[in-house]
Amino acid sequence: MQAARWKRLFGDRKFYSMVLAVALPIMAQNGVTNFVSMLDNIMVGQLGTEPMSGVAIANQLLFVFNLCIFGATSGAGIFGAQFYGSGDTDGLRSTFQFKLLLCAGLTVLAIGILMAFPEPLIRLYLHEGGSAADIEATLQYGLDYVRVMLWGLFPFMIVQVYSSTLRETGQTVVPMVASIAAILVNLTFNYFLIFGRMGFPRLEVRGAAIATVLSRFVELAVIAGWTHAHAARNRFVHGVYRKIHIPGRLAKQIFAKGMPLMYNEILWAAGTAILNQCYSMRGLEAVAATNISSTIFNVFNVVYMALGVAVGIVVGQKLGAGEMEEARETDTRMIVFAVLSCLALGTLLFATAPLFPAIYNTTDEVRALATNLMRVSASFMPMYAFLHTCYYTLRSGGKTVITFFFDSGFIWVCSMPLAFCLARFTSVPLVTMYALCQGIELIKCVIGFILVKKGVWIHNLVSRKESA
Repeated sequence: MQAARWKRLFGDRKFYSMVLAVALPIMAQNGVTNFVSMLDNIMVGQLGTEPMSGVAIANQLLFVFNLCIFGATSGAGIFGAQFYGSGDTDGLRSTFQFKLLLCAGLTVLAIGILMAFPEPLIRLYLHEGGSAADIEATLQYGLDYVRVMLWGLFPFMIVQVYSSTLRETGQTVVPMVASIAAILVNLTFNYFLIFGRMGFPRLEVRGAAIATVLSRFVELAVIAGWTHAHAARNRFVHGVYRKIHIPGRLAKQIFAKGMPLMYNEILWAAGTAILNQCYSMRGLEAVAATNISSTIFNVFNVVYMALGVAVGIVVGQKLGAGEMEEARETDTRMIVFAVLSCLALGTLLFATAPLFPAIYNTTDEVRALATNLMRVSASFMPMYAFLHTCYYTLRSGGKTVITFFFDSGFIWVCSMPLAFCLARFTSVPLVTMYALCQGIELIKCVIGFILVKKGVWIHNLVSRKESA
């Protein structure tokens, strides 16, 4: 009996080789991306607390847009993975086209909002805790950054459409290569343009934004160029722009199953932005500290982020192929693997947390706050891994209404009201507030365990029998 339980929780070498073949390129891509984002952050951080805080606030607003695009591609993507698993190229092409049209509309909307209301949005994060001059300087840095970053929203959107579709077909290496090429451009031009090296002008935060926009055009050229150059391998691109054809039945299915996922990402991103706005009530030091903490933590969270995506791909393909019991067994083992991996990573981050803030050109108070915030995040890392893989498990079978309540519903009903009350009606310190708002997600762990164990997600979305 013990041996059977062990077999259910842990796979053999072949199993982990299969999982890592999917997850490692995603880990590498996200890891390199987040590592370079950390270097970006450190470079901007050398300019001082106000430039760093202004860029952090601007990126918080852009983060909402990024997750809207991620949600839109993911909503159709649950069908893309299953269409690929069932060998339906036409269905995969239609999901690609659906993503492209929807994401283009969202991008136009985002540009309109950010062009019309940049100052009021940034001011939401600026509160007492520093001089009026510091606050106005932070505002101006944020505005300078956002105005340049708007040029990069369209290439970012198109890259996500291509990358997500390639990943759904199990091709995770090409998006990684495109991302690494973009990262090298971003890092190089950050150095040139932020500090005015190699004959380039010193543009500071505007230089950081220009480097990011350039990198996004490079990433688009690499990933779109490769995909169309290898059309025999990527058959879904045949005629993809010649004739836009999305069957009405598929569009209805995507809206029914996929749109809750997009709404979830939008509301989750908005909820996260509001959480950070609540943390910012503790002053500019809180803005700077949360920026440093989240930037460093993102370098460490690549394991559970990649394994979550891998769950969606591997389990989704097995569901599409009708291998229901194997899908359940694979899912259990991947969740266990993610939690144990993040237990080790969380321990490492907790031990090394004081080293990272010391790199930044900021105050001792900000460094101490950032260290403690990182240690809180490190303590909860196994919980994050469990929740992330549960989310992708539910999503793989099209249970997007459940994931909506599980993810964004929870943050709006529980986490956000708690942060709002703590920020405005108490004098609880930032670190305590952050720990309470993270710790409440333990309730989600119980809900996620029950839903995954019951198997409510085991569902084939693309078989004729089930879609009829």
